[in-house]
Amino acid sequence: MNPINRYITAVAAVVVALILLSACDQPTPTPTPTRTPKATPTLTASATSTATATPAATATPSPAATETASVAQVPSTDTPVPTPTPTPSATPFPPGPPSKLGLVVGYNHPQLFDLLATGNVAVVKTLEYDPNFVVEIKKVSPDTLIVSRYTPLPLPDLNNWDPIAAARQFADLLLPIATEPRRLASIDCWEAYNEPTVTTVEQMASLAVFEAERTRLLAEAGVRSCVGNFGTGQPPLELWPAFFPALEAVKQYNGFLGLHEYSAPEMWFAAGANQLESGSDEGDEGWLTLRYRKVYRDILEPAGLAVPLVITETGVDGLVSGRPGPAGNGWKDFADYWRSQGLVSTLPEGFYVEQLAWYDSNLAQDDYVRGAAIYALAVPTGWGTYEILGLPADILKQYLAVHPPR
Repeated sequence: MNPINRYITAVAAVVVALILLSACDQPTPTPTPTRTPKATPTLTASATSTATATPAATATPSPAATETASVAQVPSTDTPVPTPTPTPSATPFPPGPPSKLGLVVGYNHPQLFDLLATGNVAVVKTLEYDPNFVVEIKKVSPDTLIVSRYTPLPLPDLNNWDPIAAARQFADLLLPIATEPRRLASIDCWEAYNEPTVTTVEQMASLAVFEAERTRLLAEAGVRSCVGNFGTGQPPLELWPAFFPALEAVKQYNGFLGLHEYSAPEMWFAAGANQLESGSDEGDEGWLTLRYRKVYRDILEPAGLAVPLVITETGVDGLVSGRPGPAGNGWKDFADYWRSQGLVSTLPEGFYVEQLAWYDSNLAQDDYVRGAAIYALAVPTGWGTYEILGLPADILKQYLAVHPPR
């Protein structure tokens, strides 16, 4: 090493030593955990974004520390204020066409009316048919279709029953309720059995007799019907022709066909290219969600029976079979899984509404679809993992607010 380099190295060593001695004279601050502020999420959904975090409160110095700082300008030795960790919020949805999304409600809740005030809730499927409640729904949102279900009705034994007698019994039970003047003016149609399971042509034909007869009996009193209300992935496609008598009654008496469409771990599983079998692609149809297109395109439209359709329940439901992902029921059970798969850029609530928006964009393409009711706002007891009260409904409200009323 030449002399100049030895000199530079020696000087550098002295400078470093002086810096270290100076640092030893400074007090070492006591570290404190980073505080995550409670930021109020933006009422939004989708892509990547972060909310502006609420600043941390500044620690109040002692009187002695204040005096010293004012005279000598010595740096404070108080605990440093931690930098807050931003809490993500969902990204606002952009404006779009009128929505066909709606809600299933188990009971009256104020947040329903916040959503109705957007003027863009297509359908409300209600298990609560108090006259004051349904009147208020129509008052706030006159164009919202109200579907109700007579909840005490048990499923029949389709192999051992008299469908005509059952239809008359149903009409006798329902008509005193449905023809009450306020309900009659507000509820647009009534369901009968919830998710009947049919596995044979004979069962399907028998159910069709029941639905056709009860549709006729209710129509004579000015009450419309929503028939079918089959569960997700049901019934087998080859059984639909046996249900034609019910759909002919719907067409004659201005009723509706009801179907349920769920999927999991995301709503698009089993639709399009999102199949278990690699390389399989259903195009713009599906076996769970968007299954209705197979029914209408291949069976009902050729028969002249493309009656108005209401998806009376939809969303994420882990009870569907033959799917990937973890065990679970409602959407809340899949939040951690979505994160682990890198699907959530901000909030799981926002990602769930993104899935509903995807479904809505498909519904908009089919004129015969009247609406699809998300299960659920204000859920019945035991169904809490499906609940969208609170933040999910706030995000949904923002989505609805930027889609013009029909």
